[in-house]
Parts: sequence; C-alpha cells; structure tokens
Amino acid sequence: MRKPELLSPAGNLTKLKIALAYGADAVYASVGSFSLRARSGKEFDMDSFAKGIEYTHKMGKKFYATVNGFPFNGQIEPLKRHIKAMGELNPDGFIIATPGVMSIARELAPHVDIHLSTQANIMNYLDAKFYYDLGATRIVAAREMSLKDVINIKERIPELEIEIFIHGSMCFAYSGRCLISAVQMGRSSNRGACANDCRFKYELYAKGENNDTLFRLEEDESGTHIFNSKDLNLSAHIAKIIESGAVDSLKIEGRTKSEYYAACTAGAYRRAIDDAVAGCFNPKIYADELNTLKNRGFSDGYLISRPFEKSDSQNLQTSISEGSAQVDAFSEDGKTFKAKGQVFKNKAYELLSPANEKISLGEDEIGRVYQKEGKNFVEFKKLISPTGKAFESVHSGNVNDICLPAGIPPFSFLRSKTENKDEK
Repeated sequence: MRKPELLSPAGNLTKLKIALAYGADAVYASVGSFSLRARSGKEFDMDSFAKGIEYTHKMGKKFYATVNGFPFNGQIEPLKRHIKAMGELNPDGFIIATPGVMSIARELAPHVDIHLSTQANIMNYLDAKFYYDLGATRIVAAREMSLKDVINIKERIPELEIEIFIHGSMCFAYSGRCLISAVQMGRSSNRGACANDCRFKYELYAKGENNDTLFRLEEDESGTHIFNSKDLNLSAHIAKIIESGAVDSLKIEGRTKSEYYAACTAGAYRRAIDDAVAGCFNPKIYADELNTLKNRGFSDGYLISRPFEKSDSQNLQTSISEGSAQVDAFSEDGKTFKAKGQVFKNKAYELLSPANEKISLGEDEIGRVYQKEGKNFVEFKKLISPTGKAFESVHSGNVNDICLPAGIPPFSFLRSKTENKDEK
C-alpha cells in the first residue's frame, strides 16, 4: 500500500519541531490575521516562520502556510502584501479557502502550490474539478464527506491530491462555517477569531405562544452542552483509508493545542500508518495512546458513517475532560526539563520520546531510566537545577530547569496516569 502523508499542526516553532520529531511528514502553520487560527498565528513572526520553513526543509519534509480566512474588501491590499512576503519564504503550499485569494496567490507566488481549505466545503467531483481547473493541486475535503465520495473524486480526477482530517476538534457548524461566535462575542470564526461558543454551557427555555413567560427546561444543575461536538478520532480506520488508495494526506487538527498533543497525535498516527502498510495494524495501541490526551470524548466523524446515521457525535456533559495521562514535564534538549505538573523523587514517570530516538537505559546520580512491560520509565533520586539547587518536588509554578538522568532524547515528556478519568 502507498503511504499517505501525515500532516501535523505547528502552533509555534517548538510544536513544529516536536511534530516532525514524532513522525509527521509535513506541518502547517500561519502568521498574522489571514488564517483561521489567528491566536496561533501570533506565535510566529516572519523571522520564526522563515526558520520553521528552513528547519522543515532541512529535515526533508514539507511546510504548508495557511491563508484560509475570508477577507473583506479593506483587507485585500494587506493580503496581497502578506501572500507576496510568504511566497518569498518558499513554503510548499498555501492553504486557501476562496477563489479570489487563489487568484492572488497564483499571480504573486506562482511557484507555491495551492491547497483548497476544508472551508470551501468540497463535497463532490464537480466542485473538485472546478477548483482543480483554477489551479488547486490539492483539496482538503469537507469533514462531512464520506470515504466513498473521496474515492469517487479520486477516480474522476486522479491528478488532484486529496487531504482529509483524521483527528482533532470538530465544529458544530457545517465545515466550520459558524456564526455563533460572531453573534454572541463579536468574534468571527471565519476570520480566525472563534471564541468556541459551541463549547459553552447553555440553559434551555420554552415560551408560550400567548405570553412572554419563560420556563426553564431542566437538564442538570450546570445546564447542557447542546452544541459541543466530540473530537474526531479516525485511528481505528487508518488501514481502511490507506487501502482505498484515494487519500494523499492525513491531517491532524490542533494548532492551538499543547506540545504534548503535537507529540502524542503525530506519534500515534505515525505508528498507525506504518503498521497498516506493514500488515500489523492494531487499533487498540493507537487508541490507548490517544486516550491519554484531554478530549471532549471521541467520535469517528462522518467519513465512515453519514451524519444522519449517528446519534453520538455530541458531548452533552462537559466541554472537555481529562485524558488518561497527566503530563508532568517536558524536555526540549533531553538534558533538563520544565515541570508541567508535579514531579517527585522516588516516583515512576512514563517516558514518551520520538520513536526513532534511542533511549539509553541505566542509572546515574540523578536517577534511573528503565523499562517495564514494554514501556520506558524515569525515576528521580534527586531533583536539582543545573546550578545545583535542590528540591524535594517541583511543579508547574517552578521556573527552574531540572536535570534529567542521562540517556533521554530531546522532545521527551514525562507523564503519569490520571485518577478517575471521565468516560464520555
């Protein structure tokens, strides 16, 4: 089977490096206000963005720049300047949502491929062919499209690359074309400023036809999350998707999510893809890893089942719940870590590291690195800073770097099991 590309979000330069270290073939990111993730765009300036593209290309991988907002007339000239500047950095593709922005990109940066954003709502081969004829080399299929329809488009337009989402947050609205945030908060989701109003708690009321009396419809003491979609998780279907031969790129959502999310999702789906091609696909392995993430409950979305066939796509209880693992620390260089939770001496912490990095098992004055039941663990004898300052324990409020035992690769995480994980 042909391996599709694994495409990961890069919310900042560190997350970009993490995603690539854990197995992503490509990353996508943005600068400024012309993307649908304006908040993550602020994590990059043009200098760090250029460094991100250079770093990605040095690793032999690809970088796609998102320019998928919906501009008003007053933004057209700034948008032209933005696209010209981005084109000079030589990304491998622009992710664009509208025909007008496509025309600007083709004029100002003709050397950069155009990928049509999921916001364009491509659901059929006629629309796909229309954008292909306009110059799109790839479409990011609408999340509502079925695998059967993806196959149909590929059969009719084999030269057109097709990218699908396989993991991440799902929008309550059709392909993300939502106005709830704009109406309630004055923040337009279609211009990158969504306030995630669909995740809020709401109370439901009924009003009689002949009077203005409101009756509260009881759900529970905290209201109900009536718009709150579960997170997409297609890990169990990766083998089927690859076998179809129709999908060129598997995309993970989540530029605003954590470093651990970037690592965990890239690592889990890298293994799923490789296992599927090798004929040893095991969905439980990938599910167990992805369940360590904070999530809203998981759904397999609409690629396999039509929306009207599903009744479990909403999480009606909570906006988000803890995953099965607590991330306690993160190390960018493999020599020291920053605490993200609580770290104690003489307690075992599971070690998550890039799959292609060698972990040296052993013991030194700081602690030991060992293996148990096929997993790697770290246990500290001492918690000390590089300057020799000692601690009994460290937590997220401690800004000190803390020394690690020898043999731990860069971009590693220490994690422990959470207690009483809510099942949704």
